[in-house]
Parts: sequence; C-alpha cells; structure tokens
Amino acid sequence: MESLIALVVQLIAGAVGGNAVGAAFKDVNLGTLGNSIAGAIGGGIAGQLLTALVPALTGASGGLDVGALLGEIAGGGAGGALLTIIAGLVKNMTAGRQPG
Repeated sequence: MESLIALVVQLIAGAVGGNAVGAAFKDVNLGTLGNSIAGAIGGGIAGQLLTALVPALTGASGGLDVGALLGEIAGGGAGGALLTIIAGLVKNMTAGRQPG
C-alpha cells in the first residue's frame, strides 16, 4: 500500500513540476495538459528510480514517513520538470523543421 501511495505522490508532484516549468519557461511549454502528462510520467519514472537507487527515500521504518514523503515529492517534481523540458525542446526542434 505504501508503494502505491508513493507512486501517486510522485505522479502528482511530477505534474506540478511539469506545469511549473511550463509556466516559467514559455519556450518549452506544452500547454496545461501536455505539461501535466509529461510531468506525471517524468515524476513517476524519476521517483521510482530514485527510490531504487537511494533506499533512504523509502523511510527509516520502511513505511511512508515525513522524510520519505518529502523525498517522493522532490524526486517526482524534479523528474516531472526535467521530462517536460526535454519534451518541450524535442517539440520545438521537430516543429521548426518544415517537410521538404
């Protein structure tokens, strides 16, 4: 149950991170829905990777405590922001090319 809660927190934090990057950097903005989707995917992936690589993020008791929750939020938000930036840059690169 704790892993499902952690995943939901990562997805939400990723969506928030994606929308924050979209609002801050207009050149990589994918729109609200695009930022949310890219952010949630990035948050879920990055959060799971960070949890696997840094076992301390799972909490001292192996459950979901405040430290683990903050780690999930930070990892999910950063991953969501990063994937949104990457997706926005790829979109801009492909949109700039005209079929020729």
